[in-house]
Amino acid sequence: MSDGPMVDAARAGQERQPSDYAGAIYGSLLAASVVAGTGPGKDPPHPVELMVLLLATGVVFWLSHVYAHLVGERGTGTHLSARHFRAAARRDWPIVQAAVPPAAAAGIGALLGMSDSGVAWLALGVAVGAQLGWALYVAAKADATRHRMVAVGVVNLVLGLVLVALKAALTH
Repeated sequence: MSDGPMVDAARAGQERQPSDYAGAIYGSLLAASVVAGTGPGKDPPHPVELMVLLLATGVVFWLSHVYAHLVGERGTGTHLSARHFRAAARRDWPIVQAAVPPAAAAGIGALLGMSDSGVAWLALGVAVGAQLGWALYVAAKADATRHRMVAVGVVNLVLGLVLVALKAALTH
């Protein structure tokens, strides 16, 4: 039932574009890659450095995705506006959000007195776990069959374990 064209138009303007769950999966994989790539052949970074690196990388990649979306839209002849920027920024924000749990894990690990290496492994585990969790959440939200849920879980777990193996190989 409609409340009238003015109310309907106002509601349409207020509708939010859904977040990009792929961005959360991608951001978690990015965070795991950042942790896996830190410290090979030397001591792991201090937890504060790791936290800053995780968050800064998330922000830079988020801005890169927003920019790519805006340039891509421009190629279709769409007139860019602040509304387009806000929509792209909001859609890709999960890339930044995905950096927060491993960064928080690094801070908590440091507060608990863990070694820098232990903090890095904790952050990596949290990033891989978040990646797997987001992938399974999205599959469940899409009413995936049990078979597809298992496949999604295995693919994401393998991607995460490749990063864990890389981290293990580079730290020894």
